Amino acid sequence: MLRAPAIDRLLGVRVLLKAENLQAGGSYKMRGGLYAVSRLAAAGHGGVVAQSTGNHAVAVALAARRFELAATVVLPVDAAATKVARARAAGARVVLAGTTVEERLAVARRVRDETGHPIVDAYDHPDVIAGQGSASLELIEEAERAGTPLDALVLPVGGGGGAAGACLAAAGRPIEVYGVEPHGCDSLARSLAAGRPVPVRPAPTIADGLRPSCVGELPFAILRTRLRGVVRVDDDEIAEAFRLLLLELKMLAEPSGAAGLAGALRLATVGTLRAPAAERLPDGVAGARRRTVGVVLTGGNVEAELVARLAAAARPEEEVAVA
Repeated sequence: MLRAPAIDRLLGVRVLLKAENLQAGGSYKMRGGLYAVSRLAAAGHGGVVAQSTGNHAVAVALAARRFELAATVVLPVDAAATKVARARAAGARVVLAGTTVEERLAVARRVRDETGHPIVDAYDHPDVIAGQGSASLELIEEAERAGTPLDALVLPVGGGGGAAGACLAAAGRPIEVYGVEPHGCDSLARSLAAGRPVPVRPAPTIADGLRPSCVGELPFAILRTRLRGVVRVDDDEIAEAFRLLLLELKMLAEPSGAAGLAGALRLATVGTLRAPAAERLPDGVAGARRRTVGVVLTGGNVEAELVARLAAAARPEEEVAVA
């Protein structure tokens, strides 16, 4: 759980960051992958199949290696080279297929039928949702132990499994959970408005892990009544959050992982994260309590070239602020 005074000042609230970019495998997807694969191994399965844009496939590959299972992972043809290399290094057979989730799912199902190995779905798998949710649960509990319980929790949304897990982790507590999606990759926001899962044609974005074409059905069933709202952010806002993490905390997050902070910055801009006027008291007055917001930095698997490009694009005012 990390803090940076500069980030607190920008948002006007206490910000607690969960550094899942430091996980083995580079993302919080390790949690769902390990939990789901461990249960399949215990049930006697000899292998697993997975598809994703990258981090879930890497997590399943690493989990399969730990439990000595065969693994086949299906990635898009434009997957980040870093994520492809990580999956192969973990011993998985990597299959590149198309650019959409439908194309990847079709190949994954064919591999399942050929091998008899079950699919560990990135979104619609209860064990994956539970595993991903443990990151939020740890952040919630650690904040409580520190005497700064969360008022809000913000995290990026791809297929919705992590956000659904966060909502389950926050159940019974007065915590508002917000999801963050890139503009044009906002299946969850559109689905909540329509009352049913709505697919989208994902727009180009630097947040490659947040561009599934549709939120998962199981995550949506959880999120539709528990999520406080969805924030849409653009690439400039994600890049700003990326640089803020890099310069203020010396933390390297991938753009998808930094999107949660970008969403929190947007929420702070419109005043959503501040306490209601009736609750506000001047600093030092008895009973005053600063609002606390948790942000999950979901991953850190990013190409070196993209790091260089985003870091070099810092605006002059950002450089002055750091100096």
